[in-house]
Amino acid sequence: MLYRRIRDFREDKDLRQEDIAQYLHCTQRSYSRYECGESDIPTDVLIKLADFHNTTIDYLLERTDSPEPLPKPKRRR
Repeated sequence: MLYRRIRDFREDKDLRQEDIAQYLHCTQRSYSRYECGESDIPTDVLIKLADFHNTTIDYLLERTDSPEPLPKPKRRR
């Protein structure tokens, strides 16, 4: 589940909920609700979490089992 994946990412980095909440500019309680599945995660927060953990939103949403981020598009010159 999405909630398990964001918790696992946080724990793998030895971060506290407060650390992630500070990054997201929300309270620890709000973040805890995301992680426990008590609140839906807004799209902007989901984007920030994917960026923070260097993964894709599809991985967080369990649309793929690969946590690897997509390659960044090449810039045109």
